[in-house]
Order: sequence, then structure tokens, then C-alpha cells
Amino acid sequence: MKNLFATMTLVWVSAAVMAFEAQTVSNPKNLTSRDYVNPVIYADYSDPDVTVSPDGKTYYMTASSFQCAPGLPILKSTDLVNWQLVNYAIDAVPPTVFYDAAPRHGKGVWAPCIRQREGVYYIYWGDPDFGVFMVKTDNPEGKWSEPVMVKEGKGIIDPTPLWDEDGKVYLANGWAASRAGFNSVITVSEMNADGTAVTGNPVMVFDGNDGVNHTVEGPKLYKRDGYYYMLAPAGGVATGWQLAMRSKNIYGPYESKIVMAQGNSNINGPHQGGLIDTPDGKSWFLHFQDMGPYGRVIHLNPVEWKEGWPVMGIDKDGDGCGEPVRRWKRPVEASGDVAYITRQGSGLFEWHANYKDFYGFPNAQDGMRIYGHRLSEEFVNMWEVPNLWLAKFPAEAFTMTAKVKVSSKANAEGAVSGLIVMGWDYCALGLAKHGDRFDVTLTECRDAEQQVEETMQVVGSLNPTKVYEAGLVANMECVLWLRLQVGKGAVCRFSYSTDGKRWQKAGDSFNARAGKWIGAKAGFYSVMPAAVGDRGWIDVETVDVEVD
Repeated sequence: MKNLFATMTLVWVSAAVMAFEAQTVSNPKNLTSRDYVNPVIYADYSDPDVTVSPDGKTYYMTASSFQCAPGLPILKSTDLVNWQLVNYAIDAVPPTVFYDAAPRHGKGVWAPCIRQREGVYYIYWGDPDFGVFMVKTDNPEGKWSEPVMVKEGKGIIDPTPLWDEDGKVYLANGWAASRAGFNSVITVSEMNADGTAVTGNPVMVFDGNDGVNHTVEGPKLYKRDGYYYMLAPAGGVATGWQLAMRSKNIYGPYESKIVMAQGNSNINGPHQGGLIDTPDGKSWFLHFQDMGPYGRVIHLNPVEWKEGWPVMGIDKDGDGCGEPVRRWKRPVEASGDVAYITRQGSGLFEWHANYKDFYGFPNAQDGMRIYGHRLSEEFVNMWEVPNLWLAKFPAEAFTMTAKVKVSSKANAEGAVSGLIVMGWDYCALGLAKHGDRFDVTLTECRDAEQQVEETMQVVGSLNPTKVYEAGLVANMECVLWLRLQVGKGAVCRFSYSTDGKRWQKAGDSFNARAGKWIGAKAGFYSVMPAAVGDRGWIDVETVDVEVD
């Protein structure tokens, strides 16, 4: 087991996205100077898109963040292989009146598109319930503008802009059947000169309801050698292919062909992504592969242009349709030692809903305090809890170990805090206040979205480390180490320790499951029954992550 993350010193990313410390997210297998191995990021950065700085030396990527906050992650690379998380473009999902109220699983920021034009960086994204938003900046690692509503409407997703040579600006997008009542259609609309508002009615330029290209979505719009190109996945997230379309007219008609498919490889999908050119004139395609509980991990494939069409991956039979590569020569040769993982910093953690001050705070000891969320009177499971502080799975197999301090008021019977793996199914190892002691509990739930009740079993009992009698209500405190071990197939095992050395197994193994459009995530929680007294909390003091 290789220790890739040193003990975390929490660098707090506030709701204002400030003082961000870069966090490495690259696949640690990419240590050679000549080749890279896919996935280049073994973590859930769904629907990636990429652009390049004006000098052609720095690449910036963003991805879907759905209801999680802060949102719109900004990742940075100089070689398209090694990536660091350096910022978030939004501190809260708009409109905040909706996303502040509760966790809106699977809603929010869908399939963003990032573009750089004349030194200004733009990100457009679709919220299927509200419309298309845009933010911009001249420094991707600094402050981004407040979101602007570009077009209001239901079902508008996957927007991509294009600034044409004649000064006209266009927006292409897909449609979500869950809101619009139809899908597999791509439309193009004209925008105003600064790209802040759609001014023209949508024109349908491609219809995938042809018996061949069903579920076409996620278009990316480019112009090259006099052609307008759209790259879009079709056929479904886990089983589809990459489609390329081209036309001499922005509104079509478009001819199309499949330019990458799974073929004989073991890389399913391959799904939505972005095209980018390197300074040497070569093209590359950054896209995702759906890996269930691990989320949508990031692959990089070479692109060769043949007869005006992009051929992605490796075309073994010469038919113009490539297969994804597992290993390939890196776009930019690495020089010297590659500094891969620094530490599991707080930038890798997001709240499961827009942050509110009462969720918790960093403290002077470089830790994070999460206050107990008061559950509803109708509580059945954790699907309703907004202040889950969670990070993506960082690898296929890893171990996360945290030193925590759980505090409960004497009148807070049943309050529980701990470590959780969250998805459509979830499992949590916690400390629950019980009389003058703490119960060590293992809580599970299957099909949380369907309002299936969680179950809890007591796997141990601990005395408080300290009791503070002063004050209106006595406070019980327990210092504990919590451990999550994730093996291949996302099999999870929990254990705990009172000294960080001797470990006690907690229950049976648990198979992690993806959440709604996101991979399973691991992190921390604190909750209390609706009718219980004062709020308790959990102090997360250190987090260590080791990747196999």
C-alpha cells in the first residue's frame, strides 16, 4: 500500500471560495516519463470539458457537480495527464432559494462547457429545472463572476457556445426527456455578442430518434477548416459511443459518423468529453467512463484527423472508428520527478447542499467541526440531510483513516456522528449518545431515494474520553479513530480504534453504490433526532488516505 496523502491539515474553502490550496487528483500509476495509463483521473469528474490558456501552456478542466457545493470544480494541468483541483467556480448552486432549502439530489449543475476567448474564461452549464447559466473570469484560479441566466427554461441541458469569425455567437444544447418530454435532439440558438443571453429561437440540427443514435446528448461545438463540428455521445452513458457531426452551415444539415466506440476494449461508454489541441498541433479527447460506484472517471485519448473527421483512440481496423486506449504516449513528456499527491485537503470535500453557516466551521487547530443536523419529524433516512461533508472516491482501492472527536450534550439522547459512505445505498460508522456512554453504531440503508428506512446495529460501547460538567448542560466527549477500507468492486469495511493502533471490526462488509448521477462519496456527518435537546458535533481533526 502506498501512502499518497499525508495527514490532512484542513485548508478551508469557505462559501466564498477563498484561500484554496491545490489538491492533486491524478492517477498515481502515471509515474513514467513516456507513457500514461487511463484513467488519468480515477475519480468522479462527470461530463468533463477542457480549454487552454492563451499561451497554450496550461489546461483547465471543469465537470458536473450537480447539487454539491462549492460547485463547478476547476482542475489544472500542463500535460493533460497530471491534474490538480485548484478552485471552484461557484460557491453555491443557483437559484439559491431552491438549493438552500434541502439536498436536491441529481439536480443542479449538469455538463458544463469551459471556453477561453481573448483571455477570458467562460463556463456554461444547464440546470434541467431552470435553464442555462454562465460565469466568467480572467483568472480560473481566482474569483469567478456571479452566475448569469443565459436562457430560462425546462429541460435545457449540456450547453456549448461558439464565437464565429463573423461576430455571431451561438449556443448548442441537448434536451432532457425528464423535463422537456423529449430527448435525443440537439438544437442551436443565436446569442448576443457577449454571450450573456439567447436572442434567437432554437433550430433543431440533429435528431437522434433515428433508430441508430438514441440518447444523443452532451454536444460540444467547434469550428475547424471551414466546418462546424459537434461531438456528442449517443447510445447511453454506460454502453454508448462517440458521434461526430459536421456541416458547412451552423444550422446544418449535418453529416455524422461514429468516431469512437468500446469495440474490443474493456472501457465501456466511452462517454461525454471535450476536444483540445496541444501546441504541436495534435488533438486529444478528454472524456469519462462510467464505473458505477466509483462514478465517471476520466480518460484521455489521442485524436487523428482523417478526411476531415476526428478518429479517437486507436483505429485497429482502419474503418474510421477508434477504440479507447489503456496506455499511450503522453502528450507532453514529463521532466524530473512528478509530485503526485500532497494531502487530502478540505478542497476535495463538498457539502451535499449549499453551505449554511450553521453546518459547521473550521477551527483554529486546522480541523473541521460539523454540527448535528436536526432531523425532520418524518425522518426515514439520510437522503434528507444537507450537511454531509463528502469527498469523491480517489481510487479503485484505498483506506481512509480519520481522527475525530465526537461531542454530545447530556440531553441529546440518540445524537450520532461519524464516518459515512453515501450513495443510493449508504453505510455509516458512528458514535451515538446513549445514557452516560456512547454506542458504536453501524447504520445501513438500501434505496435511500425510495424512502426505505435505515437500520442501525450497535457494534460496541465506549466511555466518554471527557465530560464537561460546567454550563447549563453537561457535554460528553469521545476521541476516536474511524477507518474505511475500500477494496476492488467498491467493497467497504469499517473499523474503529480508541488509540489509533488497535482496531476493532465494525459489522460486515458493505457494497457501495453510486448516488444520483454521482459516484459514491465518503466523509463525515452529525445528526440528531427532531425532539432531542442541544446540538452535538463532530470535530474532524486529521484524515489520512492511502491508495493501493
